[in-house]
Amino acid sequence: MNKKQAVTSLAALAHEQRLGIFRLLVRQGPNGLAAYEIADAIKASPTATSFHLKELDRAGLLHASRHGRYVRYAVHIDGMRQLLEYLTEDCCQGQPELCGTVFKKAKMVCTSKGGK
Repeated sequence: MNKKQAVTSLAALAHEQRLGIFRLLVRQGPNGLAAYEIADAIKASPTATSFHLKELDRAGLLHASRHGRYVRYAVHIDGMRQLLEYLTEDCCQGQPELCGTVFKKAKMVCTSKGGK
Protein backbone atom coordinates (compact mmCIF):
# COMPACT_ATOMS: atom_id res chain seq x y z
CA MET A 1 0.00 0.00 0.00
CA ASN A 2 1.25 3.47 -0.78
CA LYS A 3 0.62 6.71 1.08
CA LYS A 4 -2.14 7.87 -1.27
CA GLN A 5 -4.11 4.62 -0.84
CA ALA A 6 -3.63 4.76 2.95
CA VAL A 7 -5.01 8.30 3.03
CA THR A 8 -7.99 7.21 0.91
CA SER A 9 -8.70 4.29 3.26
CA LEU A 10 -8.33 6.41 6.38
CA ALA A 11 -10.52 9.15 4.92
CA ALA A 12 -13.22 6.58 4.20
CA LEU A 13 -13.09 5.43 7.82
CA ALA A 14 -13.11 9.00 9.15
CA HIS A 15 -16.89 9.14 9.31
CA GLU A 16 -18.99 7.81 12.17
CA GLN A 17 -21.40 5.76 10.03
CA ARG A 18 -18.70 4.40 7.72
CA LEU A 19 -16.57 3.37 10.67
CA GLY A 20 -19.64 1.68 12.16
CA ILE A 21 -20.33 -0.14 8.89
CA PHE A 22 -16.73 -1.29 8.62
CA ARG A 23 -16.68 -2.60 12.20
CA LEU A 24 -20.04 -4.32 11.65
CA LEU A 25 -18.73 -6.08 8.56
CA VAL A 26 -15.46 -7.04 10.26
CA ARG A 27 -17.56 -8.83 12.89
CA GLN A 28 -19.64 -10.55 10.18
CA GLY A 29 -16.61 -12.02 8.43
CA PRO A 30 -16.39 -13.08 4.79
CA ASN A 31 -20.13 -13.66 4.29
CA GLY A 32 -20.95 -10.03 5.01
CA LEU A 33 -24.46 -8.62 4.93
CA ALA A 34 -26.95 -7.41 2.37
CA ALA A 35 -27.10 -3.64 1.97
CA TYR A 36 -30.58 -3.48 3.52
CA GLU A 37 -29.34 -5.42 6.57
CA ILE A 38 -26.51 -2.93 6.98
CA ALA A 39 -28.95 -0.01 6.72
CA ASP A 40 -31.14 -1.60 9.39
CA ALA A 41 -28.17 -2.29 11.67
CA ILE A 42 -26.84 1.27 11.54
CA LYS A 43 -30.31 2.83 11.48
CA ALA A 44 -29.70 4.80 8.30
CA SER A 45 -31.66 5.32 5.12
CA PRO A 46 -30.90 3.03 2.18
CA THR A 47 -29.63 6.04 0.19
CA ALA A 48 -27.19 7.14 2.90
CA THR A 49 -26.05 3.57 3.46
CA SER A 50 -25.46 3.06 -0.25
CA PHE A 51 -23.32 6.21 -0.37
CA HIS A 52 -21.22 5.06 2.60
CA LEU A 53 -20.83 1.53 1.21
CA LYS A 54 -19.59 2.91 -2.10
CA GLU A 55 -17.01 5.07 -0.32
CA LEU A 56 -15.70 2.09 1.64
CA ASP A 57 -15.67 -0.05 -1.51
CA ARG A 58 -13.82 2.66 -3.45
CA ALA A 59 -11.26 2.80 -0.65
CA GLY A 60 -10.61 -0.94 -1.02
CA LEU A 61 -11.97 -1.83 2.43
CA LEU A 62 -15.12 -3.65 1.29
CA HIS A 63 -16.17 -5.70 -1.68
CA ALA A 64 -19.63 -6.19 -3.08
CA SER A 65 -21.23 -9.23 -4.66
CA ARG A 66 -24.67 -9.68 -6.15
CA HIS A 67 -26.86 -12.46 -4.77
CA GLY A 68 -30.14 -12.48 -6.67
CA ARG A 69 -31.67 -9.07 -6.26
CA TYR A 70 -29.51 -8.16 -3.27
CA VAL A 71 -26.00 -6.78 -3.08
CA ARG A 72 -23.96 -8.17 -0.20
CA TYR A 73 -21.00 -6.33 1.23
CA ALA A 74 -18.15 -7.89 3.16
CA VAL A 75 -14.88 -6.64 4.53
CA HIS A 76 -12.03 -6.87 2.04
CA ILE A 77 -9.53 -8.74 4.20
CA ASP A 78 -6.54 -7.89 2.00
CA GLY A 79 -7.46 -4.19 2.00
CA MET A 80 -7.73 -4.18 5.79
CA ARG A 81 -4.49 -6.14 6.13
CA GLN A 82 -2.63 -3.77 3.82
CA LEU A 83 -3.82 -0.73 5.77
CA LEU A 84 -2.83 -2.27 9.11
CA GLU A 85 0.56 -3.29 7.74
CA TYR A 86 1.14 0.18 6.28
CA LEU A 87 0.29 1.82 9.60
CA THR A 88 2.52 -0.49 11.62
CA GLU A 89 5.36 -1.41 9.27
CA ASP A 90 7.85 0.83 11.04
CA CYS A 91 6.48 0.18 14.51
CA CYS A 92 8.93 0.68 17.34
CA GLN A 93 11.98 1.04 15.08
CA GLY A 94 11.45 -2.36 13.48
CA GLN A 95 10.58 -4.12 16.73
CA PRO A 96 6.82 -4.74 16.47
CA GLU A 97 6.94 -7.03 19.50
CA LEU A 98 7.27 -3.86 21.59
CA CYS A 99 3.77 -2.87 20.48
CA GLY A 100 2.39 -5.62 22.67
CA THR A 101 -0.54 -7.92 22.26
CA VAL A 102 -2.67 -5.48 20.25
CA PHE A 103 -0.32 -5.67 17.27
CA LYS A 104 0.08 -9.44 17.58
CA LYS A 105 -3.68 -9.95 17.84
CA ALA A 106 -4.38 -7.76 14.79
CA LYS A 107 -1.71 -9.49 12.76
CA MET A 108 -2.96 -12.93 13.78
CA VAL A 109 -6.56 -12.10 12.84
CA CYS A 110 -5.56 -10.67 9.48
CA THR A 111 -3.29 -13.53 8.53
CA SER A 112 -5.56 -16.35 9.72
CA LYS A 113 -8.66 -15.37 7.72
CA GLY A 114 -7.28 -15.10 4.21
CA GLY A 115 -8.61 -12.47 1.84
CA LYS A 116 -10.35 -11.68 -1.36
